[in-house]
Amino acid sequence: MFSCFPQSALTDVEMQIRGYLSAVREAELCDLQAAIQRFVRGEVRSGNAQFCPSSAQLCIEVRERRTMRELLARRAASATVRQMTG
Repeated sequence: MFSCFPQSALTDVEMQIRGYLSAVREAELCDLQAAIQRFVRGEVRSGNAQFCPSSAQLCIEVRERRTMRELLARRAASATVRQMTG
């Protein structure tokens, strides 16, 4: 993500990385990857698309990706059950 967004000269990159790692410590890798891809592609509406998201913004997007993944998995499981019983 850092290679896709400019960094301010005042940014402490090491502290920023620590913040990201702390924020996403319990996240699934697939959700983190999906969130980062959405930021890089400019698909996330929160914040300024010209700069790296904050750790809070990244964490929010990771949670949204997890929610979407879980909803899709439930939908697929429900469809499978309907096919087996219908």
